[in-house]
Amino acid sequence: MTFPWEERPAGCNDIMWRYSKNPIVDRYHTEISNSIFNSAVVPFGEGFAGVFRCDNKAVQMNIYVGFSSDGINWDISTEPIKFEPGNTTMIESEYKYDPRVTWIEDRYWITWCNGYNGPTIGIGYTFDFKTFYQCENAFLPFNRNGVLFPQKFDGRFLMMSRPSDNGHTPFGDIFLSYSPDMKYWGEHRCLMKVAPFTESAWQCTKIGAGSVPILTDEGWLIFYHGVINTCRGYRYSMGAALLDKDNPENVLYRSKPYLLAPATEYELTGDVPCVVFPCAAITDGDRVSVYYGAADTCVCLAFGRISEIIEFLKNNSL
Repeated sequence: MTFPWEERPAGCNDIMWRYSKNPIVDRYHTEISNSIFNSAVVPFGEGFAGVFRCDNKAVQMNIYVGFSSDGINWDISTEPIKFEPGNTTMIESEYKYDPRVTWIEDRYWITWCNGYNGPTIGIGYTFDFKTFYQCENAFLPFNRNGVLFPQKFDGRFLMMSRPSDNGHTPFGDIFLSYSPDMKYWGEHRCLMKVAPFTESAWQCTKIGAGSVPILTDEGWLIFYHGVINTCRGYRYSMGAALLDKDNPENVLYRSKPYLLAPATEYELTGDVPCVVFPCAAITDGDRVSVYYGAADTCVCLAFGRISEIIEFLKNNSL
C-alpha cells in the first residue's frame, strides 16, 4: 500500500503542512458534481476506500463511495450510496452530508449528517463498500458532526457530536454519547466547549469533531474544527486535542493556536469561503495524513507527525 505523504517543505516550520498538489479532488471531479468536499477515507484492501460528500448540479446533497490505490487519485461513483435496512426499516433521508468512517471490530461504520425533519446523525455500516446498511438515527434533530471512536469502552460504543439547530448554527460544543448496541444512545457528556474569545478566538463561536480519534501511547488524538464569526462570515480552522486513553471524557491537552487555517486560494475561495474542515485522518507509524474539505468545494490533504503534534499540544494548550 502506498501511503499518501509528502515531506515538510524546506524552510517550513509549521506543525502541519499542505500537500503541494492540493486539491486532490476538485469540484468537478465527476460529471455530475457541483462540489466534492468534507469526505472520509480509510485503508481498505490494497489501497483505500472513501465516502465522499458530493453536491450534484441540482445541489442535492448525498454521499458516494470511492476507491484509490494511493489515497490521492480517486475513482468516485456517480451514483449515491443506496442503503438497505440495517437495525431498522426507517431509513428515510432528505439529504446526507459530511460523512465519517471508522472500522470497529468487524465492519466499517459510517456516520453522517442525515436529513430527517432537520439535521441529525445518521448511522450505517458496510463490510465491503459494496452493500451498505442504514441504522436508526442516533439522536433527535438537531445535531451534526457525529464521529465514532474506533473501539468500545466497557462494551459500549462512543460517539462525539455537536448539538445544533436547523440553520447555519451560531453555537456548538462537542458532546460524548454512549450506546450498547448502535441503536439507543444516552449518557451524554460535554467534552469540550468553545474557547473564550480573549484566549483563542479562532474557536470561540462553535467547535465540532473532525476525524476519527487516533490511539497513541499518550492518549486519543483528535482533530476538530473551530469557528469564529468575522465581519466576512464564519471562518473554519483546524485544531487538535488529546484525550485520556482509558477515559476519553478527560481532555488532557487542547490546541490554543490552530494547526491549519484558511490561507490558500482553494481554502479562501469557493461555495463557502474561508473553510478548513477535517473529516478523516490516516496514519503510518508517526506520520498522519488529514483529509479536509476546503471552502465547501474540494478535498485536500495536510500532513504532520503525531509526536510533533502532541508535543505542540503540550506546549500550547488551553
